Amino acid sequence: MKAIINRSVPRSAVIPVLTYDDVGRASDWLCRAFGFRERLRIGDHRVQLVLGDGAVILTAGSLDTSPATVSHAVHVHVEDADRHHEQAKRAGARILQPPTDYPYGERQYGALDLGGHHWTFSQSIADVDPASWGATGFEPE
Repeated sequence: MKAIINRSVPRSAVIPVLTYDDVGRASDWLCRAFGFRERLRIGDHRVQLVLGDGAVILTAGSLDTSPATVSHAVHVHVEDADRHHEQAKRAGARILQPPTDYPYGERQYGALDLGGHHWTFSQSIADVDPASWGATGFEPE
């Protein structure tokens, strides 16, 4: 099966997700201080930044996994989200969300690891123009 490249997602295989109160301000600072480039912006709640072949996603608020508030997560690109989900379940991962298709061309599921860290595993299922789901400022990699 040929891998789909989706313009809505950075091409990095592992992407940290960091939470900020103001993602616009955080994006500006990270670009200025560390040399990131803003890849795209989704409203005022999410920004994708790239640097070389790496990427980071900034998200507003919290990745609430009650009762504790999470300040970070990891986004991992996989070839088959369903197969990966089954493997994680068999290994005892706490599944937060089963595999679900999203309009931005990704099939994703969420899980917690044994340390309580939040993980999102994502499979590209279509190449979707980021503007079609509300992203602005898109700069292809």
